[in-house]
Amino acid sequence: MNKDKSHGYDGLLIVIEGTDGSGKSTQVNMLSEYIKNRCYGCTVSEWKTSRLISGVINEAKEKNLLNTTTFSLLYAADYTDRLENEIIPALKAGFVVLMDRYIYTAYVRDSVRGHDINWVKNLYSFAPKPDLVFYLNVAPETLIKRLIAKNGALDYFESGRDIGLSTDIYNSFEIYQKRCLEEYKKLEKEYNFIEIDGKKPKEEIHLIIKEKVSKLLDLKT
Repeated sequence: MNKDKSHGYDGLLIVIEGTDGSGKSTQVNMLSEYIKNRCYGCTVSEWKTSRLISGVINEAKEKNLLNTTTFSLLYAADYTDRLENEIIPALKAGFVVLMDRYIYTAYVRDSVRGHDINWVKNLYSFAPKPDLVFYLNVAPETLIKRLIAKNGALDYFESGRDIGLSTDIYNSFEIYQKRCLEEYKKLEKEYNFIEIDGKKPKEEIHLIIKEKVSKLLDLKT
């Protein structure tokens, strides 16, 4: 693979963005299999999976110790650890790195929680620019049905309960997710998101993503 790209590494950095319940993890897994079947090295990095930091975040959430700034900084630390120890080494080795959420998740969540977007962008100013960003757009009412079917309940933080949007978790979820969608909309043009209707069948979404990725892979052969 050549290095004629903004991040300067041999590999490819591909992002699938969306809220919980949007189907992004399913698409990451399907895309990973497709890329491996084309005989490319491929690795996946998921949001909040740093071996160093993720446990700290989970413990702080369980004890409700996170204010908005601590929330932002801990997630940035998680990303930084993964970047240094997983993402950049894989890109240097020429792998395709698939991101199940990227820094745009932080932009959205931190903005909704009251931080100035420029402060958040500066916090992640060292992040490599992706080669492709897919955004699965799903309305809150669809997300509620999916998440309850999957988990049996709504997540406290994914519902924005930590910032006091409403005492009713369903109402809080709807308000929080609508605000997240508004923030994603602001980022869409600025960062060249490829928006996909997340209500489409997963096979149809995969074909859309696969077509774009296939063209990028062909350019690297």
